[in-house]
Amino acid sequence: MADLGTLVQDIAAEMRDASERGEVAQYIPPLARVDPRQFGLCVVTADGRLHAAGDSEEPFSIQSVSKVFALTQALGKVGDTLWRRVGREPSGTPFNSIVQLEREQGIPRNPFVNAGALVVADINLAGHEPRVAIGELLRFIRYLADDDGIIIDETVARAEQATGFRNIALANYMKAFGNIHHAPELTLGVYFHQCAIAMSCRQLALAGRFLMHGGLHEPGGARVVSAQRARRINALMLTCGHYDASGDFAFRVGLPGKSGVGGGILAIAPGQAAIAVWSPGLNANGNSMLGTLALERLAEATGWSVFNPG
Repeated sequence: MADLGTLVQDIAAEMRDASERGEVAQYIPPLARVDPRQFGLCVVTADGRLHAAGDSEEPFSIQSVSKVFALTQALGKVGDTLWRRVGREPSGTPFNSIVQLEREQGIPRNPFVNAGALVVADINLAGHEPRVAIGELLRFIRYLADDDGIIIDETVARAEQATGFRNIALANYMKAFGNIHHAPELTLGVYFHQCAIAMSCRQLALAGRFLMHGGLHEPGGARVVSAQRARRINALMLTCGHYDASGDFAFRVGLPGKSGVGGGILAIAPGQAAIAVWSPGLNANGNSMLGTLALERLAEATGWSVFNPG
């Protein structure tokens, strides 16, 4: 393998010069205004070294990448009883689809589609006001990243609330099946604000370290989740983290990963690295076009795919 720092720089240079960059998300106005020419990449290795290139310090809206941290928090609250309300299978449908909820009696297919993430937000809301629930999640992410500078972009949160009619429909539909326990507008408030968390690639890669380290914040450090739970979250990221393109991402990259329509992707090479990449232009499935390509290049050069022989 080439020197990792050089590799990261080379990949960023290739992505900087790419002509095909995808399309930024148009249905959330602040995201529609983001410059698609930006690209950032950060790799944090198991020994604590950090390699970054491009716009790796530029905060962006993590959107659905937040579902990884919200799920981790919800599992800490209710454990495996969560799976009575959310499935663990790939959806094979777009992230905001309502079709499967009708057939499956209001039980979302997995926690990374929007309907599943709304149920997770409903679990995290239990016993709290929405502002307390989102504050608890924000503090958790700040702890994981060792960075109190991580914020919620209120402009994005307000835009989500003003335009999120499909998510509003999903929450009300699941309420009709009894799978949303709070008033839908309260659960939606938590969900919209968690999606509006803004992080840089560096912050996001650092926040994902516990999934690289088998549930430990850092080697020899505090335990965030059990090794089994970290392994299972990684498994869900691999099979469900890119919606109906999860199979293609596994085929091309071979790493657990979670994307967001802000153009970010968090990827994990267990025992090796936590990786964050950001490029705002999306492909037809709503995943970062160049972010996916960059991770494919990185996994190929490093041999980090989980499908490579040990």
